[in-house]
Amino acid sequence: MVQNRRFALAFRLGALVFALAGVLTAVISASGEVSFGAFMFYTLQSNLLAVFLFAYLAFRTVRSLKEGLRGSSGFSTRLIMVIAVDLLVTMIVFWAMLAPEVPPENLLTFDNIAVHTITPLLCLLDYILFSEAGRLKYRDVYYVCIFPLFYVVFATIAGKAGYVFYYISTTDGPFSSAIIQKPVRAPYFFLDFDELGIMAAVFIAALVVFFLILSHVIFFIDRRRHL
Repeated sequence: MVQNRRFALAFRLGALVFALAGVLTAVISASGEVSFGAFMFYTLQSNLLAVFLFAYLAFRTVRSLKEGLRGSSGFSTRLIMVIAVDLLVTMIVFWAMLAPEVPPENLLTFDNIAVHTITPLLCLLDYILFSEAGRLKYRDVYYVCIFPLFYVVFATIAGKAGYVFYYISTTDGPFSSAIIQKPVRAPYFFLDFDELGIMAAVFIAALVVFFLILSHVIFFIDRRRHL
């Protein structure tokens, strides 16, 4: 664990600025138009968690400097672990399941790389660098499911209430060349109960298992570090 509190503060302030920049560039276009609808997606909501996390950790680190330049900066280890896992799944699901459908010109943009890769890795790196081994409790591995399951409920209610997350272009029938814009009332294809039916529940269950696998891996690594 890094004991230099100035380094911890610099890292967390830098991570805060980067995470905030990633969110802002994801919702504000080059022309200055703000897309508030982006906040309806798990990616942006989880990245907002990272912004609040780094702001909180930077504040705690500033206060700890009054006790000396060297010492522990491992505040709220359990919270960092939970948010790190929630964002790591954002990264893994995007690159494994969603990236193939993204146009190549949009795949390697700053905002896309920031919210889907760099910010999740910064959360994990904060945990690795500053967390105190032995702080995790076994029940913490299940806390990683709270926010994702809340989001599933939130997105499902929004879709059933008529909210349109995005539109896709399709033809009006197999023998028609007319292009129409079809509204999609689910943020991701694996949450689309209208299209998938019970299979959507299977996808959700599989993702919950994946969340728990990651949190268990981190927990057992923490146990090993504490020995």
